Formats: sequence, C-alpha cells, structure tokens
Amino acid sequence: MVNNTTRLLGLEGLTVVDVVSADEGVEQGPIVHLVTADEQARACPECGVAAVRVKEWVTTRPRDLPVAGRRCDLRWRKRRWYCDEQACPRGTFTEHVAQVPARARLTRRLREAAGAAVGDGCRTIVQSARDHGVSWPVVSAAFTAHAARVLPDQPDPVTVLGIDEIRRGRPRWRWDETTGSWQTVVDRWHVGFVDISGGQGLLGQVEGRTSATVTGWLGQRSQAWRDGVAFVAIDMCTIFKSAIRTVLPQARIVVDHFHLVQLANQAVTEVRRRVTVQVRGGVGARATANGNYVTG
Repeated sequence: MVNNTTRLLGLEGLTVVDVVSADEGVEQGPIVHLVTADEQARACPECGVAAVRVKEWVTTRPRDLPVAGRRCDLRWRKRRWYCDEQACPRGTFTEHVAQVPARARLTRRLREAAGAAVGDGCRTIVQSARDHGVSWPVVSAAFTAHAARVLPDQPDPVTVLGIDEIRRGRPRWRWDETTGSWQTVVDRWHVGFVDISGGQGLLGQVEGRTSATVTGWLGQRSQAWRDGVAFVAIDMCTIFKSAIRTVLPQARIVVDHFHLVQLANQAVTEVRRRVTVQVRGGVGARATANGNYVTG
C-alpha cells in the first residue's frame, strides 16, 4: 500500500510504515521506518531467480537528502533471503532497490546531488561534503561519476591548445624487486590540456610530466581533431616541445608571454646588478631590497 508519506519521501521501491518524532532536545529529524515494496528485490542478484525462503530480518539506516528542510533518520527493515538454486554460487542475499543498492550506506539521489553540487553548483568538494553530511572521498567519487555522465567522450575541436604542468601533493615510490630500483607510484606533477580559443576550459589532466604523457593524451584524440590544432601555447619546456613536434607537426608553438616577461625581468636584474658592482666596486658590496648593490 502506497500512502501519501511514501509519495512525499519518493524512494521508489520502499514504503513508509511509520514516522516517529525524535526525542525532545535531540537535534535530528523524524525517524522514518521503511519496508520493501518492490517484488524484484527478492530476485537473486547472481542468477535472477526469485527467492522463497527468508533467512532473517535486518535493519539498515541509509542516509538520504533532507525532506522539507529536515534530515530524516531512515530505518529500512528488510529480509535476507536464501537462494535455493543449486547451480547458483550465491547462498544468501539481502534485498536492495535502485535508490539504495546493495551494501550502500547512501541513497543514489544523495550521491548524485553531492556530485552535481560540485559540477553544476560551483561548490568545492569540501563545501558539498559539509552541506550533504558526507565525507570528502564520497563527494570526490560522486563528482567523478557526475562528470563522466555529462562530459562527452571526446572534446570538441580546438584551434588553440594550451599545455602546462601543475604540482599536486607529494610523490610516492615503491621498490621494484625485478629491476632493483625505486618506481614512481604517484607523480607530484600533472599535465593539463586547456582550450584557449574556445569555451571548453580544461579538456583533460593526466599524471606525470614526460613526453610520453603528452603524446599519450594527444594520441587518444582522432586524427581530425589533431589536424585542427593550429597553435599550442606552452612554457619553455623542451618536453612539451618534443611531444608537440611528434604528434602535432602542423601546429605553431607559442611561448606563454608570462614566462617571456619573467625571463626578461631576470635578465635586466642581472645586468643591473653586474653594472652596479662594476661601477661602485665589488668589495664590501651588499644587495638592497630592490636588487641594487651599495658599498660601505
């Protein structure tokens, strides 16, 4: 029987049988007792045959989105069934529905909302985790799943491609007994690929800062996509230059103006210091805050 409270909760396959107010003074929402309403929950997940023998009753407490601004404490009383199919390796199983998969502690819509808050709501993972009452790893995985659903398999064509590295955390190594050397498990450098001329933003990010890393990501794009790249903006990194010459021979390499200005400022500073030492003498010379040298 589906009542209005069940419709309000909106968890398909589950029915509300009772709602109990929380104890006075306790900062939590009402306690909502649920039972299974979907007959497909009796089907063995291994062989698909409907079970007929109940082993025991269990109660789980999946977390869900707030209802009417209040976070409810869900109590789902469900059955653990015997699978009597002799050919099935699964001896027993517990009921599950689409919104609360097997061994899940969160409803599917809570995970999706946490991931969408990062992808569509411009929140950080920490903010989304705090707002939804879940942990950082849960939101990170939810955002990854959300991005996989909405992002295309391949980025749209790019005319001006930007390539740059970013440092992420600390490196990790492991000892390889075969080679007798340390092998990198986690690289502290990642390489990002950005659409500069269009509106796609970050196209991809891969771990490592080697020529093989860059050529590997570009090699996954179609030949038509690679032929459409006319310019590639990089810093003065020979690794990126070598990879571009290999995979994008038709593209013109453009050096990021920030690095050009930085090198020009460094050259001017070195000349100014050298000339100052030559004019004022090198003995007892000391540098001031603005980079000049004074004697005395």
